[in-house]
Amino acid sequence: MNCKLRCWVLLLLLVCSWHARAQQAPFFDEIAHFKNLDSAQAPPRNAILFTGSSSFRKWTDVQSYFPHKTIINRGFGGSTLTDMIYYAKDLLLPYHPREIVIYCGENDLAYSDSVTPNLVLDRFKKFFAILRSYMPRVPVVYLSIKPSPSRQRLMPRMVTANHLIRSFIIRQPHTYFVDIYHRMLDASGKPMADIFLDDSLHMNARGYRIWQKALDPYLQPDKK
Repeated sequence: MNCKLRCWVLLLLLVCSWHARAQQAPFFDEIAHFKNLDSAQAPPRNAILFTGSSSFRKWTDVQSYFPHKTIINRGFGGSTLTDMIYYAKDLLLPYHPREIVIYCGENDLAYSDSVTPNLVLDRFKKFFAILRSYMPRVPVVYLSIKPSPSRQRLMPRMVTANHLIRSFIIRQPHTYFVDIYHRMLDASGKPMADIFLDDSLHMNARGYRIWQKALDPYLQPDKK
């Protein structure tokens, strides 16, 4: 093979590689990172699995909030329930959890004004059905969609989506709805300003303390 032909072959390979990468689903790299972590060190079985969007991903010290419970945090990116559905097998099956905690749905509403609360409910139902097909009796805890200063215009739709999801969840066995929405409001009904980072979207330690207090009664202790 002459030099010119080799150059063309190399260029073709580079183009094919770029095209394949461009076709990857959103958050492919983050899910691959989880797989690499699990390959390097097997995750503990019978832990509590946290999964969902960036409010979990950024809770990097979640284990310190629940020192007597073993937590696996698999929050990723700015994921939506559609992403959770797409990666459900990767997010659930490797971990054999004793309990699953979900925070997702907020980014669905933020993605487009065409995403209605009913559509968020439909997406949650689809993800929940997949989850239950894998794990029929594992307790599931769903944290309500949170308010934030940067997304105040979405709050009416958040309230409706939370109501719809709660109405569905309370009819499901071994499934719990935790309302953190109202805990994060001040006396005037606006999101507390001092519990968020500078982006006015993600929480600081004070915000996560609110989540800790809301969640703790629902999390099963480690078995001795």
